[in-house]
Amino acid sequence: MDLKTILKRFDEPDEVREFTLGKLEVVRIAGQTLGRATYQPGWKWSTHVGPTVGQQRCGVEHLGIVLQGHATVAFADGRIYNLTEGTLFYVPPEPHDSWVVGDQPYVSLHLMGAAQYAT
Repeated sequence: MDLKTILKRFDEPDEVREFTLGKLEVVRIAGQTLGRATYQPGWKWSTHVGPTVGQQRCGVEHLGIVLQGHATVAFADGRIYNLTEGTLFYVPPEPHDSWVVGDQPYVSLHLMGAAQYAT
């Protein structure tokens, strides 16, 4: 078996999915798809991503870590979670909304869910 070391950086992503007040930089490596999400203050999934994919709420499963900023994820049943710098998060694949809290950009690394996000 010929195993090779592969080095990639989000500075040179394989794909960039841009939407109002945000973007997802996608890197594919070793059969995995990773994403770096960057959202500006005022960004909200249901307003800035949902209309482009024809959905009112996101249904993608997410696993990641917050690198910077503060966002909220909210489910239809009223559950609300705060995502702040350093938080590891898992969001199940049930409809949810999300938005940036405060006046700082929010950045997170997605280890799961990037392949399906905003498509």
